[in-house]
Amino acid sequence: MRGSSHLAIGLITGVAIAGLVPGIPFSPAGIALAGFSSLAPDLDHPGSRLSKRLGFAQNYVRWAFMVGAAVLAAYTHFLLPPGPDRRMGFTAALAFGLIGAAMQGDATRKLALLFTGLCTVVAGLYTEYVWLSMLGCFVAVAPYTSHRTWTHTLWAAALWTYIGHLANQSLGWHGVALFAGGGYLSHLLADTLTKAGVKYFMPLWDVSVKIPLIRTGSKSGNFLEVAICAGYGLLVLGLVVGRMGF
Repeated sequence: MRGSSHLAIGLITGVAIAGLVPGIPFSPAGIALAGFSSLAPDLDHPGSRLSKRLGFAQNYVRWAFMVGAAVLAAYTHFLLPPGPDRRMGFTAALAFGLIGAAMQGDATRKLALLFTGLCTVVAGLYTEYVWLSMLGCFVAVAPYTSHRTWTHTLWAAALWTYIGHLANQSLGWHGVALFAGGGYLSHLLADTLTKAGVKYFMPLWDVSVKIPLIRTGSKSGNFLEVAICAGYGLLVLGLVVGRMGF
């Protein structure tokens, strides 16, 4: 299913949680969190919306390696005396340059997300927020997994929900776990409607669970996605309005 459809379903799920779950205040931030969480499973996909947003530095990573190689080569040439250290410096500069030159597309994206995730881990350690460090680990590791493997399992959904639970405890923001977990699970349920399905219990049960209604990218598939989003939205709207007593 397309990222825009996942985002719409995640936001609608956030509205459902905010409007229908007793004790959960209606929160635009919570709804936004559900939308964000609905995109998280596709961090393993090179074309996903969240990968592109979180890997904001990916267009600059390649040039950073090239510039680093040039700086290291200049330092080695002008400041190091002839000998083993100088040879090592030029070798390292050459290695950095070759890595930068070889980086294309997905490799750059993965490295940028790794950098983003590690920065988040460090921020979590500095602020003593365990949930933030766990979030950083998720962002750093997910791009290096195959699409629709471990990020599309119940174990990953449980981990994401637990991160929300820890954030709830740290920040005192009631409902974080529900918004996070609901948004994440909405993605898995939506992908269940595609022909590829979802391996919920991988690696214990390496079988895709699916109701193959949608062929992602096809005209009929796009139409069905819009219809599902519209129907789901109308259903949630009706339930929320009914609960409010209008």
